[in-house]
Amino acid sequence: MNALILVGSLRGDSYNALLARELVGLMPEGVSATIYDGLAELPHYNEELDADAVPAPVLAFRGAVEQSDAVIVVTPEYNGAVSSAIKNAIDWGSRPYGEAALSGKPALVFSATGSPRGGEWARENAVRALTVAGADVIPETVGVPSAYEVFTDGKLTEESIKARVTAALEQLAVSVNA
Repeated sequence: MNALILVGSLRGDSYNALLARELVGLMPEGVSATIYDGLAELPHYNEELDADAVPAPVLAFRGAVEQSDAVIVVTPEYNGAVSSAIKNAIDWGSRPYGEAALSGKPALVFSATGSPRGGEWARENAVRALTVAGADVIPETVGVPSAYEVFTDGKLTEESIKARVTAALEQLAVSVNA
């Protein structure tokens, strides 16, 4: 199984980027993961662009989603919602109708934030958008609250959070193999 990780923070050393890199190392045996690095190149969704000459970054993104067995969203919470980079990726992945790359794709959502709520609203927002887009979303999400306290030298050091992350990744693997 291969999972595609979409990181909603475009900042390379954000807590969500750190979490995404940790996810790669915490994957269950037999599961690999790739962090998609092209979200910043996706144009804002525009139905006029999604016609005869679909932009190359969109084709690359849709191809990466189609080639994956599952999608993992790792998003910050901006103004109580999912990041615009993630929402835009979901919009592109939800089309074209009837052939959407996200359709039926198992998906899992994480968020790392400085707040004690762990990006709860962003996670809820991402689950809703992915569900409407046709993904098969695992309802239990994982938030990493007070991220500045649980990462040391770029590594997730809080064992209770690591355990929740690992359990969620195992649940994703089971859903793909079901």
